[in-house]
Amino acid sequence: MQGKVLIVTGALGALGKVVAETARSRGARIAGIDHAPSQISATPESIEISGVDLSDATQAKTAIEAAAKHFGRLDALINIAGGFAFEIVGDGDFTTWQRMYALNVLTALNASRAALPHLAVSKAGRIVNIGAMGALQAGSGMGPYAASKAGVHRLTEALASEWKGKVTVNAVLPSIIDTKANRADMPKADFSKWVTPQELAEVILFLASDAASGVTSALIPVGGRV
Repeated sequence: MQGKVLIVTGALGALGKVVAETARSRGARIAGIDHAPSQISATPESIEISGVDLSDATQAKTAIEAAAKHFGRLDALINIAGGFAFEIVGDGDFTTWQRMYALNVLTALNASRAALPHLAVSKAGRIVNIGAMGALQAGSGMGPYAASKAGVHRLTEALASEWKGKVTVNAVLPSIIDTKANRADMPKADFSKWVTPQELAEVILFLASDAASGVTSALIPVGGRV
């Protein structure tokens, strides 16, 4: 990671913070993009671009261009921004499906489209998306979320094919991530079976590294301990 320039979307969330902090500790320079507000000042090693709705293509492009201008180049895009909803299909609201598509598919699509021209001129351009193990086979109540994450999987494969030889594009498919929010929502669950943000960050940063130059179009399940 030494000297790499990484954009991390959803950088102020539970997973985004761990990915950004881990990459920074290994010598990467980080542009964090998030919808949430930030009061941190920019430095030569780090910038946070807040208040960005990545489901809007114009806002996404503006944020990506600001990051590229700040550092002079981009090497990797980590698409973590997203959302979750649990809703039964028959009793649900159509707007939930729209919201999941916007939060999970459009954020990754818009950020990727804006970043790709910059990544293509890097010696090791990388995109890492966040899919979901639950999108491989959706259970009850998982329809809107799983459908949107399945869209991320297909987006990953399409981009990997279209940019082969220029930018690698992969996705990690976590099981349930061990966060405070998930523990509060599922207090009776066995947390030891969940994947930790640090475990997930290690896989993400491997895919963003030089060592993963031969890996593209991969959908990698992470977690799911028995």
